[in-house]
Order: sequence, then C-alpha cells, then structure tokens
Amino acid sequence: MLIHFIRNGPSYLPEIDAYSEYIHARGHHSMVHDNSHTVPSNAAVVWWFCGGVPIREAHRLREAFQIHEYASASVPPYAWLKDQIKHWTQPRPDYRIYQNGWIRERLGFADTVPHALRDMGVAEHFFDSPLVKPTSEFDLVYSGEMSRLLAFIPLLHAIETAGLSLLLVGEVPEALQIQLPSKVTCTGRVEHLQVPRYLRSARFGLNLIPKTIPFLQQTSTKVLEYCAVGLPVVSNAYPWIRYFMAQNKGNFYLLNDDASSLTTSFGEALEAYPYVVPDIRTLAWPQVLDTLTLWQTVLR
Repeated sequence: MLIHFIRNGPSYLPEIDAYSEYIHARGHHSMVHDNSHTVPSNAAVVWWFCGGVPIREAHRLREAFQIHEYASASVPPYAWLKDQIKHWTQPRPDYRIYQNGWIRERLGFADTVPHALRDMGVAEHFFDSPLVKPTSEFDLVYSGEMSRLLAFIPLLHAIETAGLSLLLVGEVPEALQIQLPSKVTCTGRVEHLQVPRYLRSARFGLNLIPKTIPFLQQTSTKVLEYCAVGLPVVSNAYPWIRYFMAQNKGNFYLLNDDASSLTTSFGEALEAYPYVVPDIRTLAWPQVLDTLTLWQTVLR
C-alpha cells in the first residue's frame, strides 16, 4: 500500500515522520507532498493535514480513501472564523483524525464520518539515555516555535535579572532576536535527531504558551520532549498543562502571572521545588500509533 501525505503548508509536523516510519516498518510505502497537485489521480489513500482541502482536488482524487487530520485548530488571527469556514466548506472525507476532543468539538462536524482522537507522540530517540549524564551548561532551555515568545519578552528579561541562563533551541525570527536579553544563547536551526542533546544541556525545560485559543487547549510537544529526556518543567499556567500534570501524575512549577514577581518566581522554581517528571514512555510514537484502528482499513 502507498499512502500519500499532503502537508498543506509549512507547519512543523513530526507526526508525518512517525507515520512514515510506522508504515515502512510494516512493509508499506509513503510519499509526502507539499500540496495535492503532485498526487496521482489513481492514488489509493490520500492523507490530508488540514488546512483547507480544495474541493476540486478532493473530487479529482475521489477514488482514493481520503483522511482529514486536524493536528490543530486554526490559529490567530481570526481563528474562530477560520474554523467556521472549515466546518462549512471542507469536502467530506472517509475518515477524520483529531489531536483531541476539544479540537473535534471546536470544528463541530455534524455527520457520520468515522473518526479517531490521536494525541501527539514523542520520537523514540528522545528516550535514549546517554551513557554519561552531560554537565548542565544552562539553567533553562526552550525548544520549539519561537514566534510565540514575543508574548513573553518581560518574562525572558526576568530570567536574566534572576541571574539564570537560557538556551533557545531553534530558529529565532528577527522580530524576537532584537528584543532578547543579551545573555540568551540561540542554537539556530537544529536537526530533530540533535534536539535531545541540547535539551540535556540544561537543568530545566521552559514551556511558555500564549493565552489564546487554540494553544491553551492543545498538547505542547516541547513538554512531552522535556519529560522524555528527564527534564523538570517550568511553565506558565493554563488548562492543558494542568490537565497533563493530573493525567500523568507530574508536578511542574507553574509561574505566577504577576510580572513584578517573576524574578522571585524563577529563583524559587530552580531551587527547592518538589518536581515530579512523569514517565511518558507510553507516548513514544509507535505505541501512540498502535492505538489507531484506521490501520486495519488502509494497510490491507
């Protein structure tokens, strides 16, 4: 079986690599397309990452088994409006996958299309423990989408004021770069296989999520990766992080929203707080993907 994945944009989608590895390990094949125009008309399985799905292209590929995956709800600006447009205009697929129940409710498709909830997983190389634990070069590390840090410039300066070091793993946009404290270290773009090494160079993982929909209700991949390498987590407080802590019996330091107390908060966070880093090996991608009953249909 050959499965065609359609990215539909520049978003970072680690699940595509996970799907491809899972499929190949079972003797099947996959191709990844930036858009649908390179998918042949005789494709048997087409897996869209939504985004909008062009009606004309869905019709051209009508003989295929079509899957719509919603790894996220729409992001600002006009997030609610964009989700409403998807609700009313997306062509009907054969199957839908949502990251979680909140996204399913947000999009609100009221039809009989079968669906599954498939949360984020973690690549297996994050669980590989080094033979020798590296010396912590930094106090805090932040990995992932950098543009979201623009909402946390005062907090980043509070880290420096508290005398703590911060490593940013990833490509930093210029709009953020010019506002960063002088002592922040940036790696630039890093291959995914190298990310665990950088994470382990710090004492704590930093998770900062803007208080906007849909980020408040969606899985933070960086938190999963921090836990996989054994890092205690410092985070701002919001619904998903509280849910994750409760579900996995973890204990993280949740920062005070009061900007004037942030310097003190960071001093407390990195000293005597009783952290619990949950064991999330069940969230390694192969285990997460094993739960999808969809394979019985598409890997035949």
